[in-house]
Amino acid sequence: MKQFALGTLVTTRGVHDEMTRDSQFAEFVLTCIARHKTCDWGDLCDSDKNQNDEAVRTGDDRIFSAYEPADHPDWHIWIITEWDRSATTVLFPDEY
Repeated sequence: MKQFALGTLVTTRGVHDEMTRDSQFAEFVLTCIARHKTCDWGDLCDSDKNQNDEAVRTGDDRIFSAYEPADHPDWHIWIITEWDRSATTVLFPDEY
């Protein structure tokens, strides 16, 4: 199974606050982080998934995932790992 370093894991204030308010959302975020780390890119088109695969292989680019459960479209999150693998951020798209 492919994996890569996440670096320092951080969330934005919005994601943090929602995780604090809703334990199911917190569980969703943790599941998505695990998916991201194991190269399951979530709800991306094939070209974006291929770009992530290449970034994992070469270590030369950032890695981006998007996840949105069908039953909770308001839980749409992005996870971005920096190109140098120093940090991974979980955020809502409107926080980018």
